[in-house]
Amino acid sequence: MRIPTENNAGDCCQTHLITSEPEAHPIVWTFAMVFSNIPSSHVLPSLADVWEGSYWLDDEVEPENDASRVVGNLAADLLIVGGGFTGLWAAIEAKQHNSSLDVVLVEGNAVARGATGQNGGFVAASLTHGFANGLERWPNDIAKLSALGQENLNQIEKFVTDYKIDCDWMRVGEMDVATEEYQVEGLQDFIEVAKPYGEELVWLDQAETRRRINSPTYLGALFDPDSVAICDPARLAWGLRDVALSLGVRIFEHSLVKSLDESGDRVTAKTEFGSVTAPRVLLATNAFPPLLRRLKYLVVPVYDSVLVTEPLSEQQRRDIGWAGNEGVSDAGNQFHYYRPTADGRILWGGYDATYHYRSGFGPEHEHSSKSWPKLATHFFSTFPQLEGLRFEYAWSGAIDTCTRFSAFWGSAMGDKVVYVAGYTGLGVGASRFGAAVAIDKLLDRQTDRRELEMVNTLPIPFPPEPFRAAGINFTRWSLNQADQHQGKRNIWLRTLDRFGMGFDS
Repeated sequence: MRIPTENNAGDCCQTHLITSEPEAHPIVWTFAMVFSNIPSSHVLPSLADVWEGSYWLDDEVEPENDASRVVGNLAADLLIVGGGFTGLWAAIEAKQHNSSLDVVLVEGNAVARGATGQNGGFVAASLTHGFANGLERWPNDIAKLSALGQENLNQIEKFVTDYKIDCDWMRVGEMDVATEEYQVEGLQDFIEVAKPYGEELVWLDQAETRRRINSPTYLGALFDPDSVAICDPARLAWGLRDVALSLGVRIFEHSLVKSLDESGDRVTAKTEFGSVTAPRVLLATNAFPPLLRRLKYLVVPVYDSVLVTEPLSEQQRRDIGWAGNEGVSDAGNQFHYYRPTADGRILWGGYDATYHYRSGFGPEHEHSSKSWPKLATHFFSTFPQLEGLRFEYAWSGAIDTCTRFSAFWGSAMGDKVVYVAGYTGLGVGASRFGAAVAIDKLLDRQTDRRELEMVNTLPIPFPPEPFRAAGINFTRWSLNQADQHQGKRNIWLRTLDRFGMGFDS
């Protein structure tokens, strides 16, 4: 639930702080030293034993590596490139539509080992990266988009139940908390803005907010009780993998697609040891370096950092409350998101989203240790009663960011190739919808969702380097200024809003 905190509800560019790594480019790093946080004495010890890797992926229930590589020249009716949420949902959707289709899914690593297993595990109904963003961009369709999003979340929940996927699913809602006085009015005003479109939001005063979750920083909260669930995203993905296999989908892991070649009415995807040829191809690679040149300007990868604590003691849990297990985000431009886990930990992420010069991507960027002391400092500022708690996991995961903050679709090679990307951080839920639209296009299914303006438009491209990184850093500086000046957006941010551009996760 990303909500504008200014009085003008149209200014909906709710944004993480995006930084660029110093090794990337000296000019790009100019602003990065300005806002460094000095950790307090109890922060660094909390990170002393942290394990650098995703909490979700440190799980003994991960499937055995029984999906072989692509070897030799294979053929299929439908090829899906990418074994994340979009690819898995698309494979299931295609087989449920036509069980006779020969569907091949090719994953460069292993299922859930990319962004799918490195996120916060929030499953939001919103298809548009928050209602405010959708209202600003597609006002004529927002009521339909909201209804489709709620239906999509309900269907995911039903799917998890019907197929008995053990992923710690909880439909707990989300609280958007105000930590500054100016945010209170903006959150309260938004209730009336959203109500005509069926958005049922509840204002919690300071006392009720702190009764639910005890933090001295909370001044109130906007509660969305039904539009957000939390889950274990890796287990959800592994569950989808099992369902896809049971439907007859052929899955090949550790088979990185290096190129796409068009030949007549077919497209061939080449891997290290072979190839797959099909008349229809879905690209579901999201933040991964794209196989189509045009996508290099429509999507940039940013790395979002996450900490997970050790399990809380019974006394610590009493001190903090949180009996409802709600998902939480704060209402600043540079926002945190956080939630409890099924085994009694707290996952704390956000604020810093790091862009690496020239759209740097790879496992070397998954250990952004510069962000972790800052996140830990913010954690203990929010929950000072938990001083002494240690963090056991820390990682950074890639987010496929586009300038409109939500998924987009397109086609190439005479419509034989369809792509969907750009979820910008709310992909766990929206990926099912994104996959369904992509299958609509590939199988030429005529559905109402294909008529949506969102489905038939593309985001504004990002500029090339060095302007891309310079723009990101200046946006970062501007967002810091906005958070320090009652949320007032300078002319640069207002210009981005006016042209429908920005950076978010």
